[in-house]
Amino acid sequence: MMLFRTQLFKRPLSLCARYKSNVSSLTPLPGLDLSHERLRRAVFYVPCSDERKILKSHTSRADCIMFDLEDGVSFNRKSHARSLVLQALAESPAGERGVRINALASGLGLDDLATIVQSTQLDVIMVPKVESAQDVHDVVRVIEEAKKEVRVIAGIETAKGVVNVREIAEAHPFVDALLFAAEDYCADTGITRTPSRQELYYARSVVATTAHAYKLQAIDMVTMDFRNPQILEEEAKEGAEMGFTGKQVIHPSQVDIVQERFAPPKEAVDRAIRI
Repeated sequence: MMLFRTQLFKRPLSLCARYKSNVSSLTPLPGLDLSHERLRRAVFYVPCSDERKILKSHTSRADCIMFDLEDGVSFNRKSHARSLVLQALAESPAGERGVRINALASGLGLDDLATIVQSTQLDVIMVPKVESAQDVHDVVRVIEEAKKEVRVIAGIETAKGVVNVREIAEAHPFVDALLFAAEDYCADTGITRTPSRQELYYARSVVATTAHAYKLQAIDMVTMDFRNPQILEEEAKEGAEMGFTGKQVIHPSQVDIVQERFAPPKEAVDRAIRI
C-alpha cells in the first residue's frame, strides 16, 4: 500500500518525473518508474458552485486542481456544488484532480464522499479538520466500500489535530499528505494572526516535521492576500525552508509563483541524477 505515499527523500527525482508540461525546465529521468509519485506544489482550490471558475481552471498549470465543496461554497449552494462535482472531475485536464469535502463533523462530509467516490477521475480527497485516526478511517471506509483506491490529504486545522498529528499520519496508507490551514487553526485556538506569522511557527513545524517522519507530503497554508505577490513570495520561501513541499492557493495569479518556489534547484536535480 506504499503506492500512495510520496517518498520525500527522493523528492528531487519525483519532481523530474511528473507533469513535464508544468515544469518545462525539468525532464523525466531515464530508467526510473516514478509513476506513483505526485508533484503537488500548488494545490489550487476551485469553488465547485461556480461553473465559470470550473471552466477557467481548465487552463491552470497547477499541479493539483482541488474542486472545493467546503470553504469556497456558501451553505445555500452546497447541494448545487455537489451536483456539479462529477462533471467537473470528468472534464478537468489537470494532472491531479481532487475534491475538498466538508468536514465530517459538519454533517455534510459523508454525503460529499458518497458522491465523489462514484468518479473514475478522482485522484485525491482533501479531508478538512481531521482530528484523529478515526476521522481517516471513516473516510477510508467509504473509499474501500466503493472499491476505489484514492489518496487522502489530511487537513490539520485545529489544536486537537496538531496534538494528534502523529496518529493521523500513520492512520492508513491512503494518507499521502498532511496539510496545514492557518485561518481555522487560529479560530480554534484563539491565536491572533499577525503579519510576522511567528504565532504559527510551532504548528507549521509540527505538521512539516511529522510529514517528513512518515514520508508524506507537507502542504502549507493559504496566502489570503492574493493581491500582494510579495507576501506570497515571502510565505512560499518560508514554507519551503521549513520543509513544506507545496502550498495551497486560492487565485490563479498565485499558481506560478508557488510552483516556481517549490521546484527543486537545478543542482538538486543534477545531484539526484548522479546518485
